[in-house]
Amino acid sequence: MTTSSEPSRQTATPTFRQDVLDGLRRRQKLLPCKYFYDKTGSLLFDRICELPEYYLTRAETALIERNLASIVASCGKSAMLIELGSGSSLKTRLLLDRMRDLACYVPIDISSQHLHDTARQLRARYADLAVLPVVADYARELPSAPALKSPAGAGRRVVFFPGSSIGNFEPAGAIALLERMRKLAGVGGLVLVGADLGSDPAAVHAAYNDAAGVTAEFNKNLLARINRELRGDFQLDQFQHEAVFQLEQRRVQMRLVSQVAQRVHVCGEQFSFAQGEWIVTEHCYKYADR
Repeated sequence: MTTSSEPSRQTATPTFRQDVLDGLRRRQKLLPCKYFYDKTGSLLFDRICELPEYYLTRAETALIERNLASIVASCGKSAMLIELGSGSSLKTRLLLDRMRDLACYVPIDISSQHLHDTARQLRARYADLAVLPVVADYARELPSAPALKSPAGAGRRVVFFPGSSIGNFEPAGAIALLERMRKLAGVGGLVLVGADLGSDPAAVHAAYNDAAGVTAEFNKNLLARINRELRGDFQLDQFQHEAVFQLEQRRVQMRLVSQVAQRVHVCGEQFSFAQGEWIVTEHCYKYADR
């Protein structure tokens, strides 16, 4: 069980509270995966990206590196680079190292503290780059094109969404997000999205069930966050991480399985779990290359 460096008492947003309660009230309990990314969860995800089993980061980084010249050329001069779910902006630095004439870089993320920590690091590394972080839940809404003003002399808007996070959306939700991205990019803009093909079931299974147990820790941190912010009393050792590649749906279902019959309280409300009952915490869709 991981202990967080964050304060033990935190104020949860009303949306977080409502989404958690609504999800736990369902017959098939679920928790939205966007709430993985508090500061602790964001740092754990950075560790996941470095695991030997987690092929996704290495594959996408290699793809960007192979096509870097054409990406930079497509973005054009003085582009406004907007990244959704920016996290630590690690892959983005491949672009920032080459696109030294950017008008600005706008990282958008739901985790405020991690976002601003990363923005400070980027300003230190790229002294001449305007880094303009925006705290927002891109899964729910994006800043409107007029609200996100382009600096004077800026070229085209480039919306960057790497990391195969598009796979965390149900198909209809992915289409809706792409439409919002199109509107944010605007006329003449560019949208660059990374998606995982997931063609090897054994490799996919290993990526979400790593031997070191970091993904399990990441998954359980969502319960720890509920305990911290929503007066929850989840016993983390009574839930087991599980990730199953559902071939028919071409997705990984990540879940937390109750090891015993138990009752849990969140915000004063009681929820019952049968032994073997699970909470769905994430779906990761794998796209076909066609």
